Amino acid sequence: MVEPVATLAVETTPIPGLLVVRLPVHRDERGWFKENWQRAKMVALGLPDFGPVQNNMSFNASRGATRGIHTEPWDKLVSVATGRVFAAWVDMRDGASFGTTYSVEIDESVAVFVPRGVGNSYQALADGTVYSYLVNDHFVAGRTYPALHLADPTAAIPWPIPLDSPDVEISAKDRANPLLPDVTPLAPRRTLITGARGQLGRALARVFPGATLVDLDELDLTDEAALSAWPWEDYGVVLNAAAYTAVDRAEDDGRAAAWAANAAAPAALARIATARGLTLVHYSTDYVFDGSPVPGGHREDEPFAPLGVYGQTKAAGDLAVGTAPRHYVLRTSWVIGEGHNFVRTMARLAADGVDPSVVDDQVGRLTFTPELARATAHLLDTGAPYGTYNVTNSGEPRSWAAYARRVFELTGHDPARVSTVSTAEYGAGKDLSPRPLHSTLALDKLAGTGFVSTDADAALVAYLQG
Repeated sequence: MVEPVATLAVETTPIPGLLVVRLPVHRDERGWFKENWQRAKMVALGLPDFGPVQNNMSFNASRGATRGIHTEPWDKLVSVATGRVFAAWVDMRDGASFGTTYSVEIDESVAVFVPRGVGNSYQALADGTVYSYLVNDHFVAGRTYPALHLADPTAAIPWPIPLDSPDVEISAKDRANPLLPDVTPLAPRRTLITGARGQLGRALARVFPGATLVDLDELDLTDEAALSAWPWEDYGVVLNAAAYTAVDRAEDDGRAAAWAANAAAPAALARIATARGLTLVHYSTDYVFDGSPVPGGHREDEPFAPLGVYGQTKAAGDLAVGTAPRHYVLRTSWVIGEGHNFVRTMARLAADGVDPSVVDDQVGRLTFTPELARATAHLLDTGAPYGTYNVTNSGEPRSWAAYARRVFELTGHDPARVSTVSTAEYGAGKDLSPRPLHSTLALDKLAGTGFVSTDADAALVAYLQG
């Protein structure tokens, strides 16, 4: 028999993530009462905040009814509403723990949290037993998932009532389940990269080599039907590198597109991430600020004050993403990656003998896309607290003109060929969006997670040599 407990307790098991919950049961002459799922208390003791959406029950008329071993791609909290079972689990996830087994007797005082990919089975030890599954995804009839034979010799589950006993009832389907050597392990949830063909998307793809790569033609984030049809159950992380970045056009004929891509799409992803328990990583910009000088640079908690439509749409996207429980907003500036960008333009002008005039009153730091991708992996791998982080390369902030001169110098050209112009002079007579003059972002919060930022000048040298 299960020993009763006076206070709620959570125990680990040999299967990673499989947790036994000891439940206080309050008894009197009428029967008993228990808190079968108590989010605040259980999460405080180490259970994941798994967001259940469906509760299933199975009634077992007679002692000896045996079910399993079934593996589904969702988390669940199992328990009994009445009766008693011997329950057993086998890790069916791809990895070092594949095949690990654990078993325990469950009555009304025990629940077990079963993570995605761990096979679940049980044997009723009393007539009229009701077994409960509280799950965080909706059951879909007709789908098949990995299963294991109840008598698998490798798992060697010690069933209290032998499986060949006449008292044991097993379905024909469960009798046909394969043995462990024939089971295809359940793969981990995947990573999805949106905007995969952009500068940042390509850098992320190199750091997350097994990710699914999509762009607008594969998954339109502004299309509700496309989002609804996507197999989100297969994913655990979304890296949203999709954005509308035509800053000047956003003030005019690109306004609707900017709001759709930078605000509505992140909001839709945030709703999906919340419902599915996904981790959503989103990339923001210094344009959410007005560029007023701030000692040490703009901090993550500085109030938004965008100057133009692009900044307004990005600020709206940041706010939407912040509603997802598991989110990272990586705010950056002056992004340099593959394809057309400021550094490539300056290098080409230098080689072509063109002497450019470059603004010298906008000050910030370059951010090379490998730095953004590296910071993304760091935050995910270390389990850093969710929230907003500034991410740029480090070093002394410079103006665009100073960076232009450095590009000329590093490519073997006279930096004096670069002349300077103010933002106001450069924009005279042009239909341009307002630019923030001070774009430097403080990096203290990111450094507090153990991330060491790469110096922007060193990254610039490596970029031009690559």
